[in-house]
Amino acid sequence: MNLIDVSNPHFYITIILSLVNATMLCFAAYKFLQAIQLAGYRIIGYFYWLKDTRAKYVSRLFMLSFLSTCGLVVTNVLFNTFQNGTNYYSYISLIFYFYLSIVFILNMYSIPKKTPLKYTKRMTRLVATFFLASTLLTFYLIAFFWGVSNIFNFAVVAITPFLIPLLVILVHIILTPIEELIKLSFMIKAKHKLKKFKRLIKIGITGSFGKTSTKYILNTLLSEKYKVCMSPNSFNTPMGLTKVVNQYLHEDDEVLIAEMGAKQRGEIAYLCDFIKPHHAILTSVGNQHLETFKTIETIKKTKYELIESLPSEGYAIFNGNNEIVKELFNKANLINKANLINKEYVELENDEAYVSAKNIKVNGDGSQFELVIKGQKPVKVTTVLLGRHNIENILLAVALAFKLGLSLEQIKEGISKFVSVPHRLELINAASGVTILDDSFNASVEGSTSALNVLALFENRNKIVMTPGLVELGDKDYAENFEFGKRIASVATKCIIVNLAYKKPLKEGLIAGGFAEENIIEVENLKEAQNMFPSLLKSGDVLLIENDLPDLYT
Repeated sequence: MNLIDVSNPHFYITIILSLVNATMLCFAAYKFLQAIQLAGYRIIGYFYWLKDTRAKYVSRLFMLSFLSTCGLVVTNVLFNTFQNGTNYYSYISLIFYFYLSIVFILNMYSIPKKTPLKYTKRMTRLVATFFLASTLLTFYLIAFFWGVSNIFNFAVVAITPFLIPLLVILVHIILTPIEELIKLSFMIKAKHKLKKFKRLIKIGITGSFGKTSTKYILNTLLSEKYKVCMSPNSFNTPMGLTKVVNQYLHEDDEVLIAEMGAKQRGEIAYLCDFIKPHHAILTSVGNQHLETFKTIETIKKTKYELIESLPSEGYAIFNGNNEIVKELFNKANLINKANLINKEYVELENDEAYVSAKNIKVNGDGSQFELVIKGQKPVKVTTVLLGRHNIENILLAVALAFKLGLSLEQIKEGISKFVSVPHRLELINAASGVTILDDSFNASVEGSTSALNVLALFENRNKIVMTPGLVELGDKDYAENFEFGKRIASVATKCIIVNLAYKKPLKEGLIAGGFAEENIIEVENLKEAQNMFPSLLKSGDVLLIENDLPDLYT
């Protein structure tokens, strides 16, 4: 009997089976849906996740499908279901498939998650379409094999989990035009809103690292004179900044500070076309996201897109302590031939810089230095922010704040109000007596070096570094993590390697740096490391959490 026949009871059973299987596939696809969301719905980021995790989740799906198919076939044979799909005993074979699938799903959900899947409107649309596609796929496979081979009538259902990774991509591609139209509508609304703010001072901040910390510092300083709207957390994408304008920008705001991130050429220019910043800060150029940028030269050009977007009356502030940024400063007016820019650079202990810091003293409690603005009397300032790199960030913010009319008194007052930026070398004194340096949102070579320099300030104390290594460095992954291991060895007494993805270069670097192998602790995930803390950490110890990788790398 033909399956697609309304008089055939198996037709209705197959519809129900397709719906049940699609529901189960939605649960089984959790990790893949989470990965594409964490990748910013970029297909390339999704495939980088598969590569970085060595497709271990795909292999698990393959084993699920393989074992389930074998179980279905064997069960069908045992029940002797050779009657053209009319024997209802055939459905009993599905118990094996659903049992294995439920075990797989429970194991998947038991994996610790730092950033669980968020069911935003976009993800809800993706899951709904995934459910529909899974239903149709299941029904089609059963219908196609119905009558071809009685043994495989329902065994074909077992291959559907293995198709999840491709199905997620297919559904994403199908929905992309719709999502782009939705994004465009939100951006048009945001652009229309921005046009109403005739006097709004718009500031763009970009860099390979340091941009979020500089943003928070600038926000604190400018708040001494202006009503400021700052993009929260790491809202630095088109949709992130669109949300800032539509939901966070108020009628009485006088300044908008927009952090601008990028992983590909042209993305900063796109953000600038949207925000149209008047002033800019370029914090750094390094090899962060080298995996997607491919070359340092591309990173330089991408970050410089912010400077190119400025109007003739705008100010561009460069970090002279970064070699490549200093190079861009020197070449700025040559690059911007059609538009001479108002540029300044800041640099530690350099009298030629527009803003500098002298007589610097840093310790585990913060920093003290003399703030020197060209043409102004030096001012002694104190801040709780840790490390020389944060002083660089302060100088960048001070330079623009002074250009925007803040007095030295207002700047000094603002500096005294700085608080640690969450998860960016944030100092936490735990009740157990352990000092925690939470640098979990940092993932750059330069940032990790600065964090280790701060850790070294805590003398005569046990110093433990917990890290999964550095990521998105392309073909420099191994070399940079090896060097990172050597730097850790020069400072720390113990090192906890989390996630094990970069275990080999980190461990080899630690040992090459003279680190005792018994002081290297390897764990699978953050939860396992945290369970060790009570026995590992004692009062007076200092724990540096360096780069807590998101789930995209697990």
